[in-house]
Order: sequence, then C-alpha cells, then structure tokens
Amino acid sequence: MKRAYLTLFLTFVWLFVLNAQNATYELPERISSSDVLKTDGLIQPHLDDFMRLCKAYDINCTEKLFKLKEIAIVDSLKMTAKGGTLGMLVRNDNHDVEKIIFSWMTLLDKEILKVVAFHEFGHYFLGYKHTCKDCNIIMAEVNTSYFDIVRDWDYQVEQLFLNSPEYLKKQSLIPN
Repeated sequence: MKRAYLTLFLTFVWLFVLNAQNATYELPERISSSDVLKTDGLIQPHLDDFMRLCKAYDINCTEKLFKLKEIAIVDSLKMTAKGGTLGMLVRNDNHDVEKIIFSWMTLLDKEILKVVAFHEFGHYFLGYKHTCKDCNIIMAEVNTSYFDIVRDWDYQVEQLFLNSPEYLKKQSLIPN
C-alpha cells in the first residue's frame, strides 16, 4: 500500500514538473528578443530573491546573468538510494557555465529547492567552491538536514553573502 501511495505521489510530482509553467527572466538592456534567459517558473522566485540580495550586497551579477542560457529542472541528474546530485552548473566546450540545472527531486519539498537553488547560485554568481563536506550550511558539499539550514535562513543567507569570494573581493579582503 505504501508503494502505491509513493508511486502516486511521484507521478503527481512528475506531472507537476512537466506542466510547470516556464518563465523567462528578461535581462536588462538586451537588444535581441532571442537573448532571454529561460528559467523554470518554479525556480524564478528564488532567482529573483537571490538577485535582490546581490543588489543589497552590492554584487553585480548582470554580466554572469547575460551568459546563462537556461535555469531548469531536469530528470537527468543521477540519483540513488544513498543520495545523488540535486543541482549542478552545466559548462560548454570552453568550460563556461551556460546552464544551471536542478533535479526533479528538489521539488519534493519547497525548502529543499530553495536551499539547492541558493547553493548553485552561490557557485555561479558568488564564486564559491564547497566550503565543507557536511556542515549544514548552504555551501556544504552534502547536507544531512536542509531543514536545519531553513530554520536559520536569514543568518545562513547573510553568511553566504558576507563570506563569498565575490563580496570579499569587493571589500578588498582577498586578492583578485
């Protein structure tokens, strides 16, 4: 019976993902109408929040935003019973990031999607590498509890920005 409920739930989530409304993130001062970042509608609010915070911390992300082609939820990231990849930056042949993708598994809880979105945006926009193996902060390689991070969200986000390579570079605390 549990298996039937789980199958029904996963089918619902999958249909929800397939039918999620795609949003476009119109970039400022773009000339061509084809130069629009395709962003999954479920990620758009997190991107908007992140961009608002970048502005508040005086981190200009416009150039990097121009370079992205897509931010999407996909079903192609590897998942196993022991874990998997919930998000990643996709690079082209020149090793430039052109997409940010998220596993459909992040949709199982809106808080997980939020943490993973800020984690991947931290890599791309703030210049982070992983800061620890498993330490319940946004930029950890592994998080055993996304909910611990969310319970302390304001502090976590503040630390994400204040300790970021881009912010520290701007403050001249680390060399370019």
